[in-house]
Amino acid sequence: MYAVVKTGGKQYKVAIGEKLKVEQISADIDSQIVLNEVLMVADGDAVVIGAPVVAGASIKATVISQGRGEKVRIFKMRRRKHYMRRAGHRQNYTEIRIDEIVK
Repeated sequence: MYAVVKTGGKQYKVAIGEKLKVEQISADIDSQIVLNEVLMVADGDAVVIGAPVVAGASIKATVISQGRGEKVRIFKMRRRKHYMRRAGHRQNYTEIRIDEIVK
C-alpha cells in the first residue's frame, strides 16, 4: 500500500514504515502528526485518485528529528564587469516516519 501526499509545496510517494525528509513542520520530536492532503492512495489493485484530494484519506506519521540540510552554494558573476557574489543556504527539514495510511 502506498500513497502520494503533498506537504510543504512538494509531493511525496510514501509507504508504511518509510522515513523521509520534508519541509520543516513545527512539531516536537516523537509526536504524532497527520497529513491530510492525500492526492492518491493505491492498495494492491485498487487505485483512488483525488480531485484534487482523496476525501477522508490521511497519513499518520511520527516526527523523528528536526535538522538542516546540506549547504547549497550560490555564485553569481558578470563577466568583464568585476561583479562576483557568493552566498550559501541551508534548508530546515523535518524527518518523519510513516505509521499508517487511512483511506
